[in-house]
Amino acid sequence: MYNSYRDLLDALHAAPVTINMLLSGLSQEKALAAKGGDESWSIVEVICHLRDAEEFAVQRATLMKNQDNPDIIPYNQEQLAKDRHYAAQDMQTALLAFIRFRQQHIAVLESLTPEGWERSGNHLETGRITIFNHTLHIACHDAIHCAQISRQLSE
Repeated sequence: MYNSYRDLLDALHAAPVTINMLLSGLSQEKALAAKGGDESWSIVEVICHLRDAEEFAVQRATLMKNQDNPDIIPYNQEQLAKDRHYAAQDMQTALLAFIRFRQQHIAVLESLTPEGWERSGNHLETGRITIFNHTLHIACHDAIHCAQISRQLSE
């Protein structure tokens, strides 16, 4: 029998392992040179993006868990990349931060009851979201960027 909550948690656990394996032995210089995707980001920039998306994800999950229908503020990923100087970041430092945020996120999610997964917020661009569908979005986001990194490494 399927347990969608456990499946999502397993996917969230798997992404850092996959990314670590993809980046194994990759130098900072090669990670900066490998560009791709719609944004034409380097691998370093992709890791920074994943880190920041995870930072927002744990904040959003916590907000929806603790408040009734809170407003979820959108962010501009391109502006964030500029403001946080993604291209000047250290890949390993960004990866470690991503992993820390992911561990915090998983801890929040593991504390939920089945009803807790359905707690919602009002995303100011897309409307009502639940912790469940936001987590599904993050798991898909991970997969998309893992594939992007893989393509960048094969070029």
